[in-house]
Amino acid sequence: VAQLQANGVSTVASAEEVVEPVLEGPLLGKTLVVTGTLATLGRTEATKFIERHGGRVTGSVSKSTDYLVAGEKAGSKLTKAESVGVPVLSERALYELVEEPVPAEALETAG
Repeated sequence: VAQLQANGVSTVASAEEVVEPVLEGPLLGKTLVVTGTLATLGRTEATKFIERHGGRVTGSVSKSTDYLVAGEKAGSKLTKAESVGVPVLSERALYELVEEPVPAEALETAG
C-alpha cells in the first residue's frame, strides 16, 4: 500500500465517490428502467439521480419494474412497460415524484 501511495495512488475515497445510504423517499426500494432521450439527464446522470433517491436502475422492463422513465424515442421498452402494466413517468414526473425542482428543459416535455 505504501508503494502504491508513493506512486500517486489514492487510498481515500473522494467526496463524489462516497455514497450515503438512502433511508427514506419515494424511490426507496423501487426498480426503475430509463429509456429514450431525457432533456436534462444523460443515462449515467439519470442512474445516479435515481440511486441518490433510493431507487435501483435495471436495463430491461419486467413485471417487477416499478416505473419506466421514458424520454423521446422510447421504443420497445415503452411498449413492453405498457403491455405488463408498468407505470410510465416522464422526466418531469420523475423530478416531481422525488420533490426536486424541475429544470426548465424538463418542463417543456410532455408529462
